[in-house]
Amino acid sequence: MEQNCSCNQNPRPGVITDFGPQPYVTDVNAAARGNPFFRTALWTGSHLQLTLMSIPAGGEIGVEIHPDTDQYIRVEAGMGLVKMGRCENQLTAQRQIWQNDAIFVPAGQWHNIVNVGVCPLKLSSVYAPPHHPHGTVHRTKEEAEAAEH
Repeated sequence: MEQNCSCNQNPRPGVITDFGPQPYVTDVNAAARGNPFFRTALWTGSHLQLTLMSIPAGGEIGVEIHPDTDQYIRVEAGMGLVKMGRCENQLTAQRQIWQNDAIFVPAGQWHNIVNVGVCPLKLSSVYAPPHHPHGTVHRTKEEAEAAEH
């Protein structure tokens, strides 16, 4: 069930910083709900990275593939549709996703997540090994796409 957007706010708002590779403990759900940006690196180590994402209503991550990186994505708030497949234009595995759902994307698998709700879709994403530079903040999808190219 879709949650009221006002419930998707971080109870401890503040600037999110990449705390890696130092030991760090946090409430990932609260951090994800409070993240206003498309992508923010919360913790980057030598072998693992956690990013937070905020996908606006009607928005999407965009079809992508990580040839050498496994990815774990958790829905922290909102609802969406995950699509995966072996070919970029044939994402045949599709499933509705909700808060607390987990998505496992093996390296070499094409995937996309679309926000089908009315509130921002809040995600946490673990990459192994890290996929983005330490301290990455992409305020918008367009900024993220420009950084990738």
